[in-house]
Amino acid sequence: MPEFVLTVARFGFLILLWIFVFTVVGVIRKDLFAGVRSKSLVASPRGVGGVVPQGRPAKAKRGKAARQLVVTAGQLAGTRITLGEAQITIGRAEDSTLVITDDFASARHARLVPRDGQWFVEDLGSTNGTYLDRGKVSGPTPVPLGVPIRIGRTSLELRP
Repeated sequence: MPEFVLTVARFGFLILLWIFVFTVVGVIRKDLFAGVRSKSLVASPRGVGGVVPQGRPAKAKRGKAARQLVVTAGQLAGTRITLGEAQITIGRAEDSTLVITDDFASARHARLVPRDGQWFVEDLGSTNGTYLDRGKVSGPTPVPLGVPIRIGRTSLELRP
């Protein structure tokens, strides 16, 4: 009888090991191919350095309109994207509008969407979250001018 129990335990551990392996492969596959499934989110082909220049800037309801997205901290500090009517996707995926190589960024991390003359930031289910000023973004959140959007070590701001 103990030999039978030992054999069943061995097969049980083997099955658990394979379940673990398939789970890990699924997570890695999801992260690697996240950009391929959501190509329709990108408004236009990428420009130089992973930045897509956009058309006419969106108008703000009050005061000055946001015309540029500026990277203020991180590896791409100083990068400027002219804002238009198309959404801006941010992440490590090659088809993102702004491709960041931050270890704390997901393949499809966040997006900025213009609605009714105002820009909204939305987290796309990232592992480490997207922060607007000091608060974590949990849904579409309006972004005021000059308020930092933080993704890992990268900070972005909307500027007039």
